[in-house]
Amino acid sequence: MARVLTPRSEDFPRWYQELLAKAEVADNGPVRGTMVIRPAGYAIWERMQSEMDERIKAAGAENAYFPLLIPESYLRREAQHVEGFSPELAVVTHGGGKPLTEPVVVRPTSETVIGEYMAKWVSSYRDLPLLLNQWANVVRWELRPRLLLRTAEFLWQEGHTAHATQDDARRYARRILHDVYEDFMRTVLAMPVVVGRKTARERFAGATNTYTLEGMMGDGKALQMGTSHELGQNFAKAFDIVFSSPAGTQEHAWTTSWGSSTRMLGGLIMCHGDDAGLRVPPRAAATQALVTVVKTGEGVPEAAARLRDELKAAGVRVALDDRVDTPFGRRAVDAELKGFPVRIEIGPRDLAAGNVVLVRRFDGTKTSVRVDAIVRTVVETLALDQQALYDEALARRDAGTVEVKTTDDAIAAAIEGKWARVPWSTMGTEGETKANGEGVTVRCLVRQDGTVPDSEDEPGLVAVVARAY
Repeated sequence: MARVLTPRSEDFPRWYQELLAKAEVADNGPVRGTMVIRPAGYAIWERMQSEMDERIKAAGAENAYFPLLIPESYLRREAQHVEGFSPELAVVTHGGGKPLTEPVVVRPTSETVIGEYMAKWVSSYRDLPLLLNQWANVVRWELRPRLLLRTAEFLWQEGHTAHATQDDARRYARRILHDVYEDFMRTVLAMPVVVGRKTARERFAGATNTYTLEGMMGDGKALQMGTSHELGQNFAKAFDIVFSSPAGTQEHAWTTSWGSSTRMLGGLIMCHGDDAGLRVPPRAAATQALVTVVKTGEGVPEAAARLRDELKAAGVRVALDDRVDTPFGRRAVDAELKGFPVRIEIGPRDLAAGNVVLVRRFDGTKTSVRVDAIVRTVVETLALDQQALYDEALARRDAGTVEVKTTDDAIAAAIEGKWARVPWSTMGTEGETKANGEGVTVRCLVRQDGTVPDSEDEPGLVAVVARAY
C-alpha cells in the first residue's frame, strides 16, 4: 500500500501539514495567516472546550463576553503591554466608509477592555474576588504563520481576575495553573507537560510573573500549551481598579490573567500523531469508537446499529460507518488518519461465529472479541489507551531530556532536538541572551525536583532549554 503521509522522521513539518489536510482538521484561510477549522478538528476543540470550561467554573470563574474592538488608547495606558503587542496589532482606522476619530484595535488579548469594566464594577472589598473568563477569538499579526500553532486569528479562552491581596491573586493564578491547565493537559490530552516559571525576558507584557506549561512534540521541540500570569497592580493602576477596604481605605486591586488556545489542538497532533495519522486520546476524542460495517450480509446492519446503541448507553461517544458503497480499505485508512481511538469491524463471517474485530488506534492491534463482551472490552480499552498514550509521551520526553552543566552544552543539546536542564545560576540572563541568538529559548525555570518555584531568585533552580514552536 502506498504511504499516505510523509514519515515524521523524514520531514516532520511536512508530515504535520499533510496530516492536517488529509485528516480534514484545518485549512488555510483566505487572508494570510488565518485558518479554517474543519468539522473533524472543531469537534476535538469542542471536547477541549467542554473539559476546560468545567474546570474553569469549578475554580469559581464565570463566563462573560467583551468586545472584539478595543479603543487604541486603552492599550496605551499600560506601557509594557502596548510595547509588547505593538508589532502584532491589527488596527482599524475606517468604519462605515469614514475615518474613525480614534483608531480601534482588534483584540490581541482583553486585559485592557476588561480592566476598564473591572474599574466600573468594583467598588468594595465585597466585590472581590471578581473572576471572569471568556471564550473568544483574538488577532495577532504573525509574520511566520503555521496552522493551529501561530495564526493571525485563533480561538482561545482568556481568564481575568481581580483580588483584594497579592497573596490571593497569586494563589488563584497557581490554582488555574495546576487545577485547570495541568490537570486537563495530563488527564485529557495525555500530555506530560513541564510546569514552570518564565524568566523575566519571557514574561507576558505587563505581568510581574508568568507561569507556563510546556509540552514536548514528536520532533523534540517544545510547545507552550498555556500560561497563567500575575499582573500585580500594573493594570489596576493603569485602569484605576480600586476598592474600599474593610478599614475604609482606597486600595488598588491585584489582577491575574490566564489563557489557552487552539494551539493545544496542534500540540495534541504533534505529540501523539504517528505515520498513519492522528492518535486522539480517548478522553479528548469526539468519537471514541467507530462501528464499521465491513460488508453487508444477513443481520450485519442490524448488529452494527445495535452495537452502536449499546456503546452509547454505556457512555461511549460512538459513530456508525455503514458506507458499504465505499471500499473498506479506504474507510479504514480514513479512520486511522482521523485517529478514532478504537474501531469495531463487523462482517458476515465474524458475526456468524459470534465475534467482531476490535482495532486499537494506539498500537494498531486487531483482536477478535465475542459480541456479548465487546462493550465491556471497548470501555476497558479506552481507559488503557488513554494511559498508554500518556506513558509513551512521558517516556519520549524523559529520553529526550538531558542534564548539562553549561550554557554551551544546553544550546548544543537543544539544536540536536533535545531538552536540556541546566543550572540557572550557571546560565543566567547572559546565557539566555546567547541561547536566543542560536534560536534556543529558556522554556521555564523549575526547582530541581520539577516543581514550580515561588521566585526566580530561589537557589538551585534549573532552566529547561529547548527549541520551540
